Amino acid sequence: MQEKKEKGFPQKGLGFEKTLEEVKELSHQGPDYKKGKTWGLVYYASKEHNQFLQKVYSQFSSQNALNPMAFKSLKTMEKEVIEMTTSLFHGGSEAVGVMTSGGTESILMAILAYRQRARKLKPWVRRPEIIAPESVHVAFNKACKYYDIKLVLAPLNKDYTVDVNWVKKKINRNTIAIVGSAPQYPHGVIDDIEALGKLAQKKKLPLHVDACLGGFLLPFLEKIGEPIRAWDFRVPGVTSISADLHKYGFAAKGASTLTFRSMDYMKHQFFVYTDWPGGVYASPAMLGTRSGGPIAAAWAAFKSLGEEGYLENAKKIIETTKELKEKINQLPELEIIGSPVASIIAYCSKDSAVNIYTVGDYLMQKGWHVDKNQMPESLHAIVGLNNAGFVDEFITDLKEAVIYARENPEKAQEGGAAMYGMISKMPIRGVIKVSVQKMMEQMYGPEGAMPDEVDENSLQAKAQKVGLQVLEVKDKIKDSIKGRLPF
Repeated sequence: MQEKKEKGFPQKGLGFEKTLEEVKELSHQGPDYKKGKTWGLVYYASKEHNQFLQKVYSQFSSQNALNPMAFKSLKTMEKEVIEMTTSLFHGGSEAVGVMTSGGTESILMAILAYRQRARKLKPWVRRPEIIAPESVHVAFNKACKYYDIKLVLAPLNKDYTVDVNWVKKKINRNTIAIVGSAPQYPHGVIDDIEALGKLAQKKKLPLHVDACLGGFLLPFLEKIGEPIRAWDFRVPGVTSISADLHKYGFAAKGASTLTFRSMDYMKHQFFVYTDWPGGVYASPAMLGTRSGGPIAAAWAAFKSLGEEGYLENAKKIIETTKELKEKINQLPELEIIGSPVASIIAYCSKDSAVNIYTVGDYLMQKGWHVDKNQMPESLHAIVGLNNAGFVDEFITDLKEAVIYARENPEKAQEGGAAMYGMISKMPIRGVIKVSVQKMMEQMYGPEGAMPDEVDENSLQAKAQKVGLQVLEVKDKIKDSIKGRLPF
């Protein structure tokens, strides 16, 4: 019988040894990324590289980058990481930046900088607007919600890049910045940053490029001869770039970069307060206390691998990606969406008898972690070094998953397939928001119920019921109005 664990704060400590035993037990609850089972989430270079990062991280984990004058070694390492980053991105001598805790913080700070800049340069703007592709990372939605900015989402072209002409038409006196992705997360394509750059220059607007996923892969893919369209500071209109070190920079988790063309833009994100009894307080980004671990590990990753190491990694990643794309395209029921150029792909079913979410559920049962897209319904893969050598094993299971989905059409109404299928088709999007909100409340409530413990079917039923009620009311209103009109 399993021992019931004590709830609340422990009265007596377990000590190092027993605590480490619990840590080991908990570590086995996630997917086996070391055996290539995850298509995303983890960017694992090797056991040796990971152990090396852990050593560096531990040496600086207690140091605090809040005060760069006290911990000068951290400031030196952060400065060098930014210098190496801006060099990769062709930033020039005036380029500046800061390390952050992740892509979300980098994006939050970029949007804050442009809002604060607009307050100085466009004081008449009461509700600032930012134009971004509808495929842009949801952190931009979060940033605009936090900062009370209207996010104007631009539609995509047939190749899943942003419609630049649409963006041009939507720019107005309230627009404070525009955004592009390199590449975007859902389909792995790079927006036409050069066209956006020309537009930004013409309209005298900042242009932020979200390269959180591709920032530390695209430069090396280009160097080995892959056809990568211009996306960085070589494009004159680009004013800032977000890029995650803990992805293809192969740094430890909790490390990203936000770089600007010059201090003219970056200075607007700084926070300075001089009247606090505790002294003068200044912060370059969102966080106050910043562990030195992620900064030191990122610096160590750059220094230890060097350009040769990153080029070798890029070659392995793109070879694995091409192999995966080729073998998925060989399956008559499936196809790759768009024309992804880096390491991110989405694939959908082109056979109405094969539900792609049922395929995903089957793969999850086989131990693979795959993410699910909507609009269009598809599965998603981010290829890493840990996936090299496991493509054939995955394709074998993928073929089985396709057969399973075809032979079991009723499975599309169960589990994750039903949840995503419902979400992608339901016309009343607010109903979905209420449903997911309830799930979040359960996950972070007193019981802390994880998604597999949450009654998804109940949530679906509630959402569908509310959706039908809303549609019924709308139909009644429509009929009522129609009855009163002379036509």
